[in-house]
Amino acid sequence: MSDAGSVDTVFVLNAGSSSLKYQLVQPESGTVVAHGVVERIGESEAKVVLVRGDDTKEFIGEIADHRAGLAKALELSRVQDRDLTSEGITAVGHRVVHGGPKFYKPTVIDDDVIEAINELEDLAPLHNPVNVLGIEAIRELLPDVPSVAVFDTAFFHGLPDHVATYAIDRELAKKHDIRRYGFHGTSHEYVSGVTAEFLGADRESLNQIVLHLGNGASASAIEGGRPVETSMGLTPLEGLVMGTRSGDVDPGVVMYLRRSADMDVDQIDTMLNRKAGLKGLGGENDFRALTEKVEEGDADATLAYKVYVHRLRKYIGAYMVTLGRTDAIVFTAGVGENAPKLRADSLAGLESFGIQIDPERNAARSREPRIISTDDSAVTVLVVPTNEELAIARQSVAALQG
Repeated sequence: MSDAGSVDTVFVLNAGSSSLKYQLVQPESGTVVAHGVVERIGESEAKVVLVRGDDTKEFIGEIADHRAGLAKALELSRVQDRDLTSEGITAVGHRVVHGGPKFYKPTVIDDDVIEAINELEDLAPLHNPVNVLGIEAIRELLPDVPSVAVFDTAFFHGLPDHVATYAIDRELAKKHDIRRYGFHGTSHEYVSGVTAEFLGADRESLNQIVLHLGNGASASAIEGGRPVETSMGLTPLEGLVMGTRSGDVDPGVVMYLRRSADMDVDQIDTMLNRKAGLKGLGGENDFRALTEKVEEGDADATLAYKVYVHRLRKYIGAYMVTLGRTDAIVFTAGVGENAPKLRADSLAGLESFGIQIDPERNAARSREPRIISTDDSAVTVLVVPTNEELAIARQSVAALQG
């Protein structure tokens, strides 16, 4: 599918409810040929951005749907030096959040796969339906290019049974596919692999705790390259405190709100997923804005920050016990990569557990993998930037090659 002189690329697509992020990447080298975003889909003043090298093209105007947004992005590319579709696109890689019990490998997409992803809507109502919108849009625009679904849950498919199982009626759980699936798997897998390579270690001999901290946040315990625990469960709601998601709550809260506040299931769902977490406690889901309010002495933001750190420390401790021996603790994603105070606070006072942070290393800014612990720290602490797009591109190529 590539023309003479071009290098094979993968068009990576991450579809949200009113947005699309896309990237054209060379999977072998990791070179990003172009990237962009479509924002405010369905609005009269939507925005489409395409960046290639130093050249940025923008469109502001009506974008009716995901297909129209992608079409406009491709149109913008035609007024640059080279049409994106002439860049040797061999596959389109799609991030799909929930694979359920059926999908745990990168999967070439056909009509049956789309139907099966749609059937998983109840497990990821905020994500899977819009993931399908992106799939359908690009299949219309690039009908001759195969699409591949890469599932957030795939890396955690092999969690031990005693970890994946909820203590509820086993027949009910079996009938409705209720288990712990885990999410952000593409990031956890990629980052743990980069960590092993960066340390010059055999991945099979390395025990890691990976902390993917963004607007969505999750932790994993990885033993010898294999995940043995993760914080998210049936849905991406379980676990750490997040930007707008509550993380762990007593399940009794749901029944209590239903009875005492007369909230229906949808209202409770919206509250826990969209109006909880840092936003619900501190009024801000953007971590930078929250920390600014903390620095200004805002009591609600300060409490939100402390709850966030407490939950993070709780999971780090639990996963150190789960692993028995921890070789590395790794911070990644937007917050994990860019919030040195949070990193320091989350590991403060753990010297007796072999964790010592070097303040200068921790404060240094870099887009490269780096160690932030002291030379004599028994546990190596790192910041490793994630690259889910590259991981999706490589897995897409692998799926097509069988």
